[in-house]
Amino acid sequence: MNLRRRSHPLRRRRALAVALALSACATALALPGAAAAGEASGAAAPAPSIAWGPCPKSEPPMPDPTPAAQCATVQVPVDWARPNGPKTGIFVARHRATDPSRRIGVLLSNPGGPGAPGAEDALYAGIPDLGVYGPEMLERFDLVGFDPRGIGRSRPAPCEETADDESSADDESTAEEAAEFPQDAAAFERLRAANGRTAAGCLRAMGPLAAHLDTESVARDMDAIRAALGERRISYLGHSYGTLLGERYARLFPERLRAMALDSAVDPDRPDAERYLTDSSATVDAMFEQLAAWCATAPDCALRPRGLAAVTAELFARADAGTLREPGPQGPGPVAVDADRLSGLLTFLLLSRRPDWAAEQLAAVDSGRGEVSWPGPGGRNTAMQLVMCRDFDFRIRDYAEYRAIRARVARAAPHVRVSTYALAPVLGCQGWTLPPRARPAQARGDLPPVLVANAVHDPATPLPGARRMARAFPGARVLTVDTPHWVYYDPAARAAIDAHLLAPRR
Repeated sequence: MNLRRRSHPLRRRRALAVALALSACATALALPGAAAAGEASGAAAPAPSIAWGPCPKSEPPMPDPTPAAQCATVQVPVDWARPNGPKTGIFVARHRATDPSRRIGVLLSNPGGPGAPGAEDALYAGIPDLGVYGPEMLERFDLVGFDPRGIGRSRPAPCEETADDESSADDESTAEEAAEFPQDAAAFERLRAANGRTAAGCLRAMGPLAAHLDTESVARDMDAIRAALGERRISYLGHSYGTLLGERYARLFPERLRAMALDSAVDPDRPDAERYLTDSSATVDAMFEQLAAWCATAPDCALRPRGLAAVTAELFARADAGTLREPGPQGPGPVAVDADRLSGLLTFLLLSRRPDWAAEQLAAVDSGRGEVSWPGPGGRNTAMQLVMCRDFDFRIRDYAEYRAIRARVARAAPHVRVSTYALAPVLGCQGWTLPPRARPAQARGDLPPVLVANAVHDPATPLPGARRMARAFPGARVLTVDTPHWVYYDPAARAAIDAHLLAPRR
């Protein structure tokens, strides 16, 4: 769920990191997840250990980590219900507080994804244009980041490499279609079959770990890191899908948190496919209305004479009739543009937050002349599927139910019809053979102070879901800003989040 502004050097660093990768009461040294694991298996995991050493060199294009960073691996159970069973390693990085006399403690962080490594916050702390945190955060916190199980340096094997001979040919023949939006029942079933083969390939490559990449398991890994560090409590900063990690950790271990800030918050209430699509699509539709209002008065809007909303409605009518074509240098070409592809272009253009360019692109589609930056097919993001299809129940019974959901979503977002950004993960879970896990119950204990910060218009983490996240924490504060995804890069939001985390606590 990571959308980042490319103009900011910190956002470029995050984008590079993502590319290299491919979100109860206790005493100080209590075993991570001991209560829940004991209930499930009658056993407790042995206390984790940690041995810090130099950090490995980075792969290009990333620079090498700061010499001040330390790295280690923490061994955790593959299945927390079997704490004495097989283990997997979690890569952890730490940057010690630069002013030990004023040290508050550990700040654990996660950048989201799901599918993104998270050690970079510590690996690049203090490096100009790469470090995320300001001077006071560097002075007062031990900054700790980790690559979640199955991700980045914590990934024992990529599941894409193990499709057997019998299914690999089918995967190749259906991969392109699986990346597109199904237009009939047969295509919907082919998508489901391709997703099922991908899940089977992941199980073959990764073994039982593939079934335990859900957010609850990662939250328990976070507590293993806390215990290995010898900390009674930690502070936490989660971004995007990392906010769901924070919510799960707070449900499982409320009294092990000192303070928590959640930036660009995911809906924690396990929305079904329809609500997930509706919240994101309505957000994109509101962004469209902002663009249309700008176009009505902006002299440089290419669609001002006719109106952006009127032109877009006509484009959808042509797409529905099968007469809309990709533009070319001399006029419309032979490739048809259907309504889903048009929705994909609108989602892409609106997320760019470049109104003049968005209007020019739509004018080219309308006239049939010019060059359009069509978003490419997303393909199957297996890291996202392995996590999100376990955390959320996006299952849709059949193509008829899918079309009915799409019709209701289109009524909630009449200008754009659907957010293809949200549609991709929903479709990625159809036919996924690893079933969703239930949200864990809230453990007893005092919840920490929580700040939820969110953009007003963010299709990745829509504001309604962020408000539901805040309701999960009594007394939580909500900060809204008019920025893109990842509000921590907005100076005012960053100041508020840092102040919240730095404030004295009990």
